[in-house]
Amino acid sequence: MSLSPAFLDELRARTSLSTLIGRTVKVQKAGREYKACCPFHNEKTPSFTINDEKGFYHCFGCGAHGDAIRWMTDQRGLPFMEAVKELAQAAGMEVPAPDPRAAKRAEQAKGLHDVMAAAQGFFEEQLGGIEGAEARAYLQKRGISAATAKAFGFGFSPDGRGRLKAALNVFGEPLLIEAGLLIDPDGAEPDGGRKRDSYDRFRGRLMLPIRDIRGRVIAFGGRILGAGEPKYLNSPDTPLFDKGRTLYNIDRASPASRQAGRVVVVEGYMDVIALAQAGFEEAVAPLGTALTEHQIERLWKMADVPILCFDGDSAGQKAAIRAATRALPLLRPGMSLAFATLPAGQDPDDLIRAQGPQAMESVLAAAEPLVERLWKYEQGAAPLDTPEQKAALKQRLSAITDAIAHPDVRAHYVHAFRERYDALFFARAAFQPRHQRGGSGARSGWQRDRRGNWKPPLPPAGSEARAIGASGMEQRLLRAVLASLLRHPEQIALHREMLAGLRIADPVLAELLNAMIAASFSKETVETDGLLTILGQGEVYNMAKGMLRADTFTFTPHRSKADSDRVRRDLDEAIRVMAQGPELEAALAEATRRATDDLNEDSFAEQQRVRRLKLDHDRRLAELAQSEDII
Repeated sequence: MSLSPAFLDELRARTSLSTLIGRTVKVQKAGREYKACCPFHNEKTPSFTINDEKGFYHCFGCGAHGDAIRWMTDQRGLPFMEAVKELAQAAGMEVPAPDPRAAKRAEQAKGLHDVMAAAQGFFEEQLGGIEGAEARAYLQKRGISAATAKAFGFGFSPDGRGRLKAALNVFGEPLLIEAGLLIDPDGAEPDGGRKRDSYDRFRGRLMLPIRDIRGRVIAFGGRILGAGEPKYLNSPDTPLFDKGRTLYNIDRASPASRQAGRVVVVEGYMDVIALAQAGFEEAVAPLGTALTEHQIERLWKMADVPILCFDGDSAGQKAAIRAATRALPLLRPGMSLAFATLPAGQDPDDLIRAQGPQAMESVLAAAEPLVERLWKYEQGAAPLDTPEQKAALKQRLSAITDAIAHPDVRAHYVHAFRERYDALFFARAAFQPRHQRGGSGARSGWQRDRRGNWKPPLPPAGSEARAIGASGMEQRLLRAVLASLLRHPEQIALHREMLAGLRIADPVLAELLNAMIAASFSKETVETDGLLTILGQGEVYNMAKGMLRADTFTFTPHRSKADSDRVRRDLDEAIRVMAQGPELEAALAEATRRATDDLNEDSFAEQQRVRRLKLDHDRRLAELAQSEDII
């Protein structure tokens, strides 16, 4: 469903942001604004400000920033449309009606929600009755307190084929089947003869409700109490429940993750419950399947680097690698995964019982970054005794980096794996300056011609990406980068991967950069005078000489002995920001096209996300181009 900018602006204007935030956070008047201790990170001195006039909040401590809708999605954990509906109701506004098909689906979902709520009430009632004695004994044996059992909504399904069916017969058999509570043995069309009766899906099991982000029951998980298979049984996929898009305990973990600053992913229901009872309320679990792309994206809405905490056995570690591999195409700046490993043979409950919550905290604190977990796994996947085995490791690492879609993230993974590989097999190389190590031009598309000279790659066929340097800010920053490289030519090889991927609009500037890159391939040590000699006489040479004059603009001006680390950091950021410009423009154009064609919430949200990234990029580009370090 698409909402017009005018409607959203009116909604923000009618919402008192200080009143909205003041419902859950203590706010104080401070002149024309309000202040409070930030709810997104722990602090004792207020650095969180609320401006009703401009309609935004901002934390000077952690950088949290947004409007009323952002507050509802980030702090409350609501989906975009749910946030809009709640704010609109409070403001006395009507949300534009969806199309008739969407309205029909919403009405059907309402009926299913009523069915699931009634089923939850039935299961809870049975747990407290005579037949629930065995289930209550199991909870006691597992050390689950009455408060925890109530918070998570434990229930019990009696061991009979029609107990739930009879209790909820007012809803009708078709709705109970659609909700996944009854099994229809004949399906939609019986195979001739008399139609067989439907029967309860869950029988003789300890029941756990699975809730959506708003806390509504959408499915159930049932654990068998005696002998039998499967040990755990989940509801099938229904109009309310898609197990690949849902995380167990997300309704409680979402707000808790904002207080804790993290979200922890464990293997199953009981792991989540054991952690919550020990004070780790920010835990979730997938629902009997490997972690999916949709679940990873949902986790990133709660924390930039979710911690995956799996068992130390072979199955647990394979599950961790499957999740890591699935995340690779989704990685983007700031968004990754970390991996914590439990002691062999122990789950979270075992560890907490034996050593207390602090032991669990230590496991989480020792979580490894994704890049380290992938390196260790591939390093240990096969022997590394022969040249062929070493080459196979390099090939496996290349397959990992090739799966990463974001160019900046991919470049950093290439560099990280190369450093680890060289340190493992070429000890001397690990202690040489990086610009003196061997490098492959083919990695960035450069090839030698018949005379042995390095030549840049041709643009990809059909490429429509805008070249860099079209705007004044880009042109100024590009010249500053090239001037810095001329003054510090040892930096060319360090940034070669990213430099080789730049498309430059100005042909003279492009030729100058290509000459620098080619020189860095051909020579172990590149010097400024050597570069000028290679350029010879002509327009490119004159431009380079002009850039080296004392009055031209460059990073770290007039510093013949500038700090090399600072120069590297400055160039890293400047080159990355330049490269992102055309990519973000193309991504925004595609997201806008999809939002216009699809007219749904997800497409609109993606368009807004890319637009924010583009605005942030343009702001940073202007800051860099106008920096006092560029003269």
